[in-house]
Amino acid sequence: MCRNIKPLYNFEPPVTEEDIRAASLQFVRKISGYNKPSKANEAAFLAAVEAITAISSNLLGSLITDAAPRNRAEEIDQLKRRAFNR
Repeated sequence: MCRNIKPLYNFEPPVTEEDIRAASLQFVRKISGYNKPSKANEAAFLAAVEAITAISSNLLGSLITDAAPRNRAEEIDQLKRRAFNR
């Protein structure tokens, strides 16, 4: 899995459409091999980002859990500590 794509489900505060779109963009960049597509591929690239954003939003809205929401700030601190210890 791409290190830049972070889990988005079950966090407080909840994920935003911006967060979902950013993860979708990273995913499309990863699988296409393009950081920025050429003009010829730009429409297909952006269409893929929008489609994956919509599908991801649908998925996140459909998931159900009994677990308490995780705190986004605490998760970030934990990841930083883990990276520091490496």
